[in-house]
Amino acid sequence: MTVWPSPAKINLFLHIIGQRDDGYHLLQTAFQFLDYCDLLQFTVTEQSDVELSTPIPDVPQDQNLIIRAAKQLQQHTHCKKGAIISIDKHLPMGGGLGGGSSNAATTLVALNHLWQCHLSTEQLAEIGMNLGADVPIFIYGHAAWAEGVGEQLTMISPAEPWYVVIVPSCHVSTAQVFASQELTRDCEPITIPRFLSGEGRNICEDIVKEHYPAVSDALDWLNQFGKARMTGTGACDVKLRSTDNPVNILSYSGIQVCNCTPQVNTAVIEDLVGDPLNHFLDGQECRCSDFTFVFPDGTRINAIEVSLILKM
Repeated sequence: MTVWPSPAKINLFLHIIGQRDDGYHLLQTAFQFLDYCDLLQFTVTEQSDVELSTPIPDVPQDQNLIIRAAKQLQQHTHCKKGAIISIDKHLPMGGGLGGGSSNAATTLVALNHLWQCHLSTEQLAEIGMNLGADVPIFIYGHAAWAEGVGEQLTMISPAEPWYVVIVPSCHVSTAQVFASQELTRDCEPITIPRFLSGEGRNICEDIVKEHYPAVSDALDWLNQFGKARMTGTGACDVKLRSTDNPVNILSYSGIQVCNCTPQVNTAVIEDLVGDPLNHFLDGQECRCSDFTFVFPDGTRINAIEVSLILKM
């Protein structure tokens, strides 16, 4: 039995520059990883069955990306072994942090190692692309500029600041955002140097703010301390970028940040160029830190309660 990290990602910006005839959107975005993870546990079996012992609510087993990833690896390599898999879930669903794609990537990387399939990173990424456009970025495990439908990756090395991540009490549907008639689909393409110099925004942010007040309120609150931006199209998570530890920033409003239990979903998180999954493969320790806000009156709040307070 082994435990493997399944890290979060953020989109540092997100532009839509066109749409293919098959309906898929052509994107420009930049991915970076957070030091914040789901944890997947794998037990290899000699039977070929793949079992998820901790089902995710409202996700049928045959549609779960963890199960689908394991079975696609079996089919590709003709592996006769199986696995019992469990997940300790920290990343919110529909939050724009790539939790499902990350889970699929960790499953492919872990079982490739545990089943001794000996596939290369490129071969795993090819399997991952069949599961979702974001899966390869987690397999390659390095911050990247992405184009096409997200499959054209160029490795980049942006700064590694800290972020405050808030999870408002809502679930945003990626499909609904992309289907919106209000969505801008003709952004001017930019280059990597222009992005690294500070250009770029999340083109989906205005639509999500209009339809999801909790996201709008969270962004307004975070913008008191610096530039806040929604991540991805899931959009339940927003972040505050800082080159300084956010403990110092939040203290300006009388709010403290401290360690808390793993169940809390508001976090102060370090941004990483390389992801914790690849650090784990290299034998490095995986740190998945959790924090909560403590207000001057001593009240401790988790992420869901943050959005309620911001609505008041």
